[in-house]
Amino acid sequence: MVDGIDRIVDAHHHVWDLSVRDQDWITGPDLAPIRRTFGVPDLEPEARSLGVRATVLVQTVTVAEETPEFLALAAESALIGGVVGWIDLTRPDVADALAALRELPGGRYLAGIRHQVQGEPDPEWLLRPDVRRGLAAVADAGLVYDLVVLPHQLPACVKAAAEHPGLTFVLDHLGKPPIASGELEPWASQVRALAALPNTVCKLSGMVTEAHWRTWTVEDLRPYADTVLDAFGPGRLMFGSDWPVCTLAASYAEVTRAAEALTGSLGADERNEIFAGTATRVYRL
Repeated sequence: MVDGIDRIVDAHHHVWDLSVRDQDWITGPDLAPIRRTFGVPDLEPEARSLGVRATVLVQTVTVAEETPEFLALAAESALIGGVVGWIDLTRPDVADALAALRELPGGRYLAGIRHQVQGEPDPEWLLRPDVRRGLAAVADAGLVYDLVVLPHQLPACVKAAAEHPGLTFVLDHLGKPPIASGELEPWASQVRALAALPNTVCKLSGMVTEAHWRTWTVEDLRPYADTVLDAFGPGRLMFGSDWPVCTLAASYAEVTRAAEALTGSLGADERNEIFAGTATRVYRL
């Protein structure tokens, strides 16, 4: 349990079953520790022991079958409160496809959509006409859009958020700043530009795996956490574990304690926003 926090919502975690489908992004010896199946039964005892009362399950691969599987998991789980799934935003019938997901078992848990923009070679992929049409459909469906991007893609995120004021954009993992090298710019300026738009939110997540995995400290993370806290404020910042990816560098408990330390100077109401309130509102849990 985090001191002074009424409840915790983990706004970002994953599961995958390698007997169902390969996770083709888990390659090389560095990622070998997570090249196995991770399920809700693995997560639940760790989360519950820390006071986590609800979670958001986030897509991992651009495979249409994954989202219905995640919705069914949410329907069966007392822990999963929402799902950020994947759909091909460029398909012409994206609105119908989103409506169909809502009709599936667990469809009421669909809270948002995400695409692996970080893997797109075009830094302005979000600004393509077909993607813009898809983002408009996400907004019309009352869902949010999670941004998993690299720093050089942040300018396109700013433009996309400005063009879709009715859509809430959630920046995953602070936009993956170069924590290991200790550089702040141009990431800090770009993330502040995104935060200047009222329809944007940021996850305090994914930092330990952007730092040096074996030697990171809370003080290594602090300049980046302080930047997004100042830019977005507690009411637009939410805690996420990024489990099990985080286990490459830290345990679930260590990630949670790091977030606790990084927000330790805040008042109880502000910390409750970061650890539960923001995610509950944004994802309508």
